[in-house]
Amino acid sequence: MIAAYEGGGAPAFELYGLGFEHKHIPEIVAYSGLTRRPLFIPSVGNFRQGMLVSVPLHLGLLPGEPSAADLEAALRAHYGEGGAVRVIALDPPNSLERLEAEKLNGTNILEIRVVASKKHPLAVLIAKLDNLGKGASGAAVQSMDLMLDLA
Repeated sequence: MIAAYEGGGAPAFELYGLGFEHKHIPEIVAYSGLTRRPLFIPSVGNFRQGMLVSVPLHLGLLPGEPSAADLEAALRAHYGEGGAVRVIALDPPNSLERLEAEKLNGTNILEIRVVASKKHPLAVLIAKLDNLGKGASGAAVQSMDLMLDLA
């Protein structure tokens, strides 16, 4: 896939992982505590870096049937404030119509949003990141912070 994009023969945008066996699903399950496999369909665009990752949720199937505000509060409680992972509040709630993938390029920041339907018990968790800048080196620094109890 990377060769196609670097060679100029790739489409502007495409979905992949449509066999529902993406390599990151086991770690998503392990670190999230999910009891069911998530519906995870990644996408790639014809730009050098920048990524949006989305996880759709049927809120009625989650324990306690949480609202979008509940999900956002749980994310904020887990990640805190001021770190490399930022929980972005929607103001007003449910106001997001579009989201651009390249805005965090050149940073080690990951933004997480909860977007929910006003009419239906549906939500999408969306993470925006620089998939190259947030790569192994950023993960190594964050791991050292955790091991040294600095995070």
